Amino acid sequence: MGQTYRKQEQEPASEDVIEVAPDILRMQLPISMPGLGHVNCYALIDGDGVALVDPGLPGDASWNALLDRLKKAEIPVERVHTAIVTHSHPDHYGGSTQLHEEVGAEILTHESFESFSGQANDDLGAAALDMTDEEIVEHWKERMTSEPTPWGTRLEPPPDEALIRYIRDGARGGQRFLTPQPTIRVGDNAPLTYARREWFTVHTPGHTVDHLCLWDPEGGVLLSGDHVLPTITPHISGSTELGDPLAAFFASLDRVAALDGVTTVLPAHGHPLDEAAQRCDHIKVHHEERLDVLREAADGLGDAPVDEWMKILFRERSWGGMAASETFAHLEHLRVLGEAATRRDADGLLHYEISVSES
Repeated sequence: MGQTYRKQEQEPASEDVIEVAPDILRMQLPISMPGLGHVNCYALIDGDGVALVDPGLPGDASWNALLDRLKKAEIPVERVHTAIVTHSHPDHYGGSTQLHEEVGAEILTHESFESFSGQANDDLGAAALDMTDEEIVEHWKERMTSEPTPWGTRLEPPPDEALIRYIRDGARGGQRFLTPQPTIRVGDNAPLTYARREWFTVHTPGHTVDHLCLWDPEGGVLLSGDHVLPTITPHISGSTELGDPLAAFFASLDRVAALDGVTTVLPAHGHPLDEAAQRCDHIKVHHEERLDVLREAADGLGDAPVDEWMKILFRERSWGGMAASETFAHLEHLRVLGEAATRRDADGLLHYEISVSES
């Protein structure tokens, strides 16, 4: 009996190539990240060739899977003229540099595209070629833990074996080990022509500062990246330059929900949706409920550091840097709303105290 996946986004990558809208093919590429089993790479096909949206992780496993899917679709890789990257996470941008190197593909991102905060290798360059796996692991760990988080703790690096596996999968070496350098940067509401239709960019900060959706008003198609996913909610990081990341995410959800005539939502993970506004609503409700959990815990917890609030908000299996970062984003939202006060203790830890409602 096959394994049952509770969340669509956890499903392993299918080898099938499926037309999900006219001149748009979905090709799933394998990834192994917490809660994720694949990334959807979309091929936008027209007379000029092919643009690929989110061409997977760096490394041989993802690259070979991409070549396999392109072959099944009878698309020579040389026909790929553009890699469109929805945001600055490696499961979305990883293959773009190799496409640029191999076939000269342009790399298109939002104008605020930035390095993924977990990539501690941006200053290595070609030096990585002469370093052992262990030396690169130590470099990553040193960089990742060198600066405190905004809430005063130190990041916990992934286990050594996870970092070594990432390196051995092919992320190591030359320019492919670096965050890509976009050749085309676009702002909000920029017109783009791919797959025989006109798209407009929709800047949707929240999951990342630079998150970009593509909207085809004529055909009703929305390429939603990680902004709108079918059965999970994207991580909202507190470690960004956004003053209130959760408020920015809410505003981005409202903007997408207001798009008129969406009939097909193509997410970066999971399966297509046919209703954008309803899913945006559900995602907002999820985060509002998390805010309520924090409010309800205020009386019992009182004045406490972020990690203690994290234990209220997340199950123990999820405790760690990502959970603390998302907790921080929620606490900051309450602070901006005037519902929480902060202080720093002698160890530099940021404490929050949430006002208890009189009602």
